[in-house]
Amino acid sequence: MNLNGWMLVLLQSALFVLLSPLLTGWLKWWKCHLQNRQAPPMTQPYYDLWKLFGKQALLSKNTSFIFRVTPYMISGVTLLAASIIPLILVRVPSAASADVIVLVGFFALARFFQALAGMDTGTAFGGMGASREMTVSALAEPAMLMAVFTLSMVAHSTNLSSVIESILSQGLVLRPSLLFTFFGLLLVALAETGRIPVDNPSTHLELTMIHEAMILEYSGRMLALIEWTSMTKLMIYAVLIVNIFFPWGISQRLDFANILFAFMAVCGKLMVLTLVLAISETVLAKMRFFRIPVFLSLAFTLSLLGLLSHIILEI
Repeated sequence: MNLNGWMLVLLQSALFVLLSPLLTGWLKWWKCHLQNRQAPPMTQPYYDLWKLFGKQALLSKNTSFIFRVTPYMISGVTLLAASIIPLILVRVPSAASADVIVLVGFFALARFFQALAGMDTGTAFGGMGASREMTVSALAEPAMLMAVFTLSMVAHSTNLSSVIESILSQGLVLRPSLLFTFFGLLLVALAETGRIPVDNPSTHLELTMIHEAMILEYSGRMLALIEWTSMTKLMIYAVLIVNIFFPWGISQRLDFANILFAFMAVCGKLMVLTLVLAISETVLAKMRFFRIPVFLSLAFTLSLLGLLSHIILEI
């Protein structure tokens, strides 16, 4: 059981890494159809990554070792974060480390190194992007932690597996605390993954760049690692949302039939969530940077309302 469990941990980590470009391709495919544009194949992100891995990485003479280490650092941290998130099975050997606060710390560590790499080049774009990224993170992390505290009040634990098992055991019940927390975490996910209306990952305009401004100096395999990490981070947040608030279908036993059904269930939930994201990015526009604090304040307020509604109505 223990050996099979660790093999499943490796399988889940591999699924996060291998399927994240397909999730991004599915999102772009839907966006193109919704905007009446000719859509590329859903496997286009794989072709782009393959092309980047085949190119030489050009490095500026002004950069230090931080710039060179950062792509490997953030990809390793993101892979470590993916290994502790329940994807198709609730209880795996890594479940003891699957704490939401630890997950927030992993993302903060990756963001710290990426901001340092953006400033390390000495360019105006890099410094601007790093400054904007840290501003967004300073507003998004309190909202994320407030959502974590609400979930911990509901499940009496900050462990992801315990939270999912608690919600599964309660059945299909409409709880105001979880509803407010769901919308708060959804807004945080948009900010953390650099999606519209907070950021636009498909543009390189000076007035709108946040994440892209920090990686303009990267090329070749280093840029491929960073792009792949961004796709994996999007899938991590998507899996967190669907498996915490819609956990039905995730396997609680280690057998082939349940694992296969859980994989099909999570794929279906991710497809629906990605379609909703494509629709929102089609009907919404990128907001001005100075309106982002209001957006993230709304996320914090929703998570706080979830906590208060749990204390007032459910305790």
